[in-house]
Amino acid sequence: MFFRKDYAKPGPGIDPDEPEKTGFARFVEILTLECVTLVKLNLLVLLCCVPVVTLPPALYAMNQVVRKMMLDEPVTCFLDFRRAFRRFWKRGWAAFALTALPLGMSALGVVFYVPRALENPLIMGPVAVCMLVLLLTLLASPCLYGVLSTGRGVKESLRMALLLGVGKPLRPAVAALCVYGITLGAVLAFPISLIYFLLIGFSAPCFLGNFFLRTLLRDYCPPVEP
Repeated sequence: MFFRKDYAKPGPGIDPDEPEKTGFARFVEILTLECVTLVKLNLLVLLCCVPVVTLPPALYAMNQVVRKMMLDEPVTCFLDFRRAFRRFWKRGWAAFALTALPLGMSALGVVFYVPRALENPLIMGPVAVCMLVLLLTLLASPCLYGVLSTGRGVKESLRMALLLGVGKPLRPAVAALCVYGITLGAVLAFPISLIYFLLIGFSAPCFLGNFFLRTLLRDYCPPVEP
C-alpha cells in the first residue's frame, strides 16, 4: 500500500556491519532509502493542514518521522505520523508557539523600529533586542523539534535548544537556512513553486534541517530513558 512499507520483504537497506558513512555520502544514502517516504510524508502534512489549527501537530509529527530516518529506525510513514500526531499534539502546539511567536514578533519589531532608529539613535536599543530575539529563535528553533523527540519535557527541551543554538551555532545556522530559507524562497516563487509544495515543500526542508542536526543531537541530546 502507498502509506505502508514492508520491512520483512528483502530489499535495499543499510548493512548493520558496514561502517557508517558521513557527509554527502551519508546524505545520499538516507535520501535514496527514504525519497518516496518524503513524498508520502509531505502529502500527509498537506492533508492534515486543511483545517489550519492542525498545522502545529502536523509539523511536529513530520519532524518525528524524519528524525526516525536520521536514526536509521524503520519508518512506517502513515502509522508513525498518526501516532505522533495524536499522542504529541500538545508538544506540537508548544513547539510551534515557541517558534512562530518569537520569530513573528521580533521580525515585526525590526521592521517597525529600524526606520525610526534612523531618525532617533535611542531607538537602536529596541532594534538590538528584536534582532537578538530573532537570531536566537532562528538558531534554537530547528534544534527544539529534535530535542523534544528525545523524550525531554518542553522546558528542558527549550533550554537545551538554546544552549545548542548559542554554543554550537554552525549546524543550527545551516539547518535554519535550509528550513526557513528554502521555504521563504519557495513562497516568493509561488505559484511557480506549487508543484514543489505539493510534492516535497514541507518534508524536504525538514529532512535537510534534521540531517545537519543529526550528529549534534546524537552527541549532546541522547534519548531519555522512559
